[in-house]
Amino acid sequence: MKVIVITGSTRGIGLGLAKAFLERGCAVAVSGRTQASVDKTVVELGTPERVVGHPCDVADVAQVQALWDATTARFGRVDVWINNAGVGQRPVNFVDLTAEEVRVILDSNLLGCLYGSQVALRGMLVQGSGQLYNMEGYGSDGSIRAAMGVYGTTKRGLRYFTQSLVVETKGTPVQIGTLGPGIVVTEGRLGSDTARAELSESTKRMLNIMADRVETVTPWLADQVLANKKTNAHIEWLTHAKILARLISAPFSKRAVVTP
Repeated sequence: MKVIVITGSTRGIGLGLAKAFLERGCAVAVSGRTQASVDKTVVELGTPERVVGHPCDVADVAQVQALWDATTARFGRVDVWINNAGVGQRPVNFVDLTAEEVRVILDSNLLGCLYGSQVALRGMLVQGSGQLYNMEGYGSDGSIRAAMGVYGTTKRGLRYFTQSLVVETKGTPVQIGTLGPGIVVTEGRLGSDTARAELSESTKRMLNIMADRVETVTPWLADQVLANKKTNAHIEWLTHAKILARLISAPFSKRAVVTP
């Protein structure tokens, strides 16, 4: 039974991953910013013998260490650590973001990943095994568009950081990788009728071609993680080949990921 830690796993992709790993017989540690959200998630997952919940603000390294400690106290080790916690950017240009918004994005998406990686690596090197995955997103591959500057910067930086860890851990029993979920419609992103109504028709068309739901992507990601045996793995759902195939088939497809 593999033990999986997923930061930011009380909703969205993180929660979807937790469910998928549990369905595959793993033990899972879930975390969120508040005790209430963690408690609710543990109840929702419904397998208390294989779930531990611990609140964690990933921008506080002491809380990240406490998440590792709570997991190892319960299950004895951590086989896989996934740095999933993160926040999106309000769709406005950089000059219109507040200083607080910028800080929160950097803290959650980049600093939190660095802290999570450091805690996980230290523990895995001591225990003599483990895998660490960082969650990529828009900007990881260098793509640039307006109103994504801060978010994209964190994801671009995350790729550099992950590659540096691959180099630094060469010859060790710890494996490093990335997860690329593609464009995923979550309750946080489009969870309300109001949020969907505010989308332009062109954006809806794009999402219905390229986006996927959590329950589609996360089981595949979980399978790939459990099957992976190498370092520097890039586990990517929405590949260039898949993008091309969807564009070609778009005029004939009836995909409806985003409904009115």
